[in-house]
Amino acid sequence: MDTLLEVRVSVPDEETGLRLARAAVAARAAACVQCLGPMTSVFTWAGEVQAEQEWLLLAKTTTDALPRLHELVLREHPYDVPELLAVPVAQALDAYAEWVRDQVSDLG
Repeated sequence: MDTLLEVRVSVPDEETGLRLARAAVAARAAACVQCLGPMTSVFTWAGEVQAEQEWLLLAKTTTDALPRLHELVLREHPYDVPELLAVPVAQALDAYAEWVRDQVSDLG
């Protein structure tokens, strides 16, 4: 059976997050995307430690739909190297898992 995933994507602001969330759901690349923020991310980029305010997207999808989500994020994201971390869901309510699979299926 198609594995449920939660995909984490950081974005620079709420507007970008909502735009990507809507696009992912409309493209059936994610069943639901939560937009959380703001948060502060600390990281090294171009050899320097940076601290930036960001928002975090949590996209609910499946392994079959993940390539669509990757393609959409890589095409639409403003960062040169966006964060795209797919984490397998160890357990979910059966009805919720079925809903996620239905929302991202190619048959919908």
